[in-house]
Amino acid sequence: MHPDKVNITIENTEDGLLINLDVAPEDKGRVIGKQGRTAEEIRALLRAKGTRQETKVRLQIL
Repeated sequence: MHPDKVNITIENTEDGLLINLDVAPEDKGRVIGKQGRTAEEIRALLRAKGTRQETKVRLQIL
């Protein structure tokens, strides 16, 4: 893994928050997980947090 190549940016859009997670190409599979499970779990946590703050939160893995 290359944790030094991870970059997170947060954009405030009309639809809510957009979180861009930029990782090294060779680490993208680990972040997404088998059949996208890890990415979906991260998205579920972000949606729950957004619900508490009454805003929509989206995750984009680059």
